[in-house]
Amino acid sequence: MAEPTLYLFDGYNLLHAGSFADRDELVDSLASFVAGRGARGVLVFDGVGEERAIGPLQVRFTPHADDLLERLAAENRSSERVCVVSSDHAVRWTSGQEVRKLGSRAFLEDLAPVQHVEHEQRGAGGRVGDRLDPATREKLERLRRGDT
Repeated sequence: MAEPTLYLFDGYNLLHAGSFADRDELVDSLASFVAGRGARGVLVFDGVGEERAIGPLQVRFTPHADDLLERLAAENRSSERVCVVSSDHAVRWTSGQEVRKLGSRAFLEDLAPVQHVEHEQRGAGGRVGDRLDPATREKLERLRRGDT
């Protein structure tokens, strides 16, 4: 199956399945993930909060995340390659046959080696980011988040 162009993430499901310090850490990880794949993503949390876009990742809040995830999968599955990331069987079952489905833990296992390698590879010169001045680092961070 081809790589998805749209990832739909069950926010609290992923947050509780992983070892993230808070929602912001999860948001940053997923924003980097979708940007690195040239895809886009929608991270949906139950409840209320500040909706925002970080590069190609939208962060949404709704009273019932499952309903929004199912609706977004149905709306986009005929025009894009969609992947739903949730351990909620109802969400995965109703998202449609055309949609790729991943459990939260399985997704995080694939995500973890990327994060681990990123932090562990510090050859003779260290990480490139460690050698950047603060102004350049800030500009790159704004580009990564899609801010102009």
